Amino acid sequence: MATADTYPHVILNADGAACIEGTRYTVKHIAAEQYFYGWSAEEILRQHPDLRPAEVYAALAYFHDHHDTIVAAIEAGRTQAERARSSEPLSRDELLRRRAAANGR
Repeated sequence: MATADTYPHVILNADGAACIEGTRYTVKHIAAEQYFYGWSAEEILRQHPDLRPAEVYAALAYFHDHHDTIVAAIEAGRTQAERARSSEPLSRDELLRRRAAANGR
């Protein structure tokens, strides 16, 4: 794994995604919380007590330095999720049928 330029605690994983080193958090995940919810670094730290301030601030610095690219990826994910949600609305009966099938009934 390569270290992202000038961002301590941020590394690039094998897929090229920026992650917080030693965690499963991606910068995109942290960025999405700020982008969608407007969370400050302090709120992100409250929501993720397993992260250290330096890690969150490094992730946010990386996000803001790569803002357009990361926001485009976040929006693409939201669009894909909305498309999937609207293309296959499940009725209550279908959900119950799937639950029964999963339980072997």
